[in-house]
Amino acid sequence: MEELAEGVSNLNLVNSQRKNRIQVSNTKKPLFFYVNLSKRYMQQYNEVELSALGMAISTVVSIAEILKNNGLATEKKIMTSMVDVKEDMKGRPVQKAKIEIVLGKTVNFDELILAGLKDGNNIQEQS
Repeated sequence: MEELAEGVSNLNLVNSQRKNRIQVSNTKKPLFFYVNLSKRYMQQYNEVELSALGMAISTVVSIAEILKNNGLATEKKIMTSMVDVKEDMKGRPVQKAKIEIVLGKTVNFDELILAGLKDGNNIQEQS
């Protein structure tokens, strides 16, 4: 019985770690949707995990750089890997690159968010 309780506890721990994950697509939503969603996740969970496959990797990197350059986030971890994805009609696996970037709140995150709300300023991508 103890093993079952321990298994359930571990399952809940895994699920709670996934609540702050954003799976980014470069075709479904605009870039700043993900930037604003990341800010919201960092407010709730103190960190956010951005994840993407293939061509969406550059979008994840852009989101992370925008948040870092505006003083809102710091990199905690970057992981890269290759995953098998069934992409064509025959169901054959195709290898795709995958990236996961974990960002944490900076010390002055809350102050910057409040200042942005008061001024009505939105984060803009810097060129």
